Amino acid sequence: MMAKVDKSLPLEYQTEQSRLNILGFWIFLGAEVVLFATLFAAYGSLKDNFAGGPTPAELFKLKDVMIETLLLLTSSFTCGISIWYMRRQNLKGLLTWLIITLALGAGFVFVEVNEFIHYVHEGATMQTSAFLSSFFVLLGTHGLHVSIGIGWAILIIIQLMKHGLTPTTARKTFIISLYWHFLDVVWIFIFTFVYLARMGG
Repeated sequence: MMAKVDKSLPLEYQTEQSRLNILGFWIFLGAEVVLFATLFAAYGSLKDNFAGGPTPAELFKLKDVMIETLLLLTSSFTCGISIWYMRRQNLKGLLTWLIITLALGAGFVFVEVNEFIHYVHEGATMQTSAFLSSFFVLLGTHGLHVSIGIGWAILIIIQLMKHGLTPTTARKTFIISLYWHFLDVVWIFIFTFVYLARMGG
């Protein structure tokens, strides 16, 4: 039996299955909020326990953090543009801006990995102090989510190239955009409360 399509709605909402899937993903994001809230709480409790190891003011480099922030926040903007093209049935525009979004995300992961390598070379590892343990778990969890998002979006791009824009591929694209924007919001909190609040000493 063919799913009923309501063409008065945006493409990603046109079938009941799509609407239910998007609702279910919002619920999933609620669980992700709880996960990151727990990691932020752990970091907040342990952030001053240096155990003689490096402090944030000694470790953090504003230049690297600003590059990461610029890459990820710009990727949120380009992701929004891709959805704008999707809703205008422009597959080429959607694919172009989605690929740009992933390139920016990959750049973010690359810079973050190099940042972690630099910290380790400076003697800052998860075993060094409670502060660094909570820092690496929080940042690593976010970085892992970004990496998963890149892989997930690549699979959606393959489906878009194979099947074109349909209510199903539009729903999948919209869901990955929600995920991507969520990760950008989490990064804003990391940038503010982990980096900026600690660089002064």
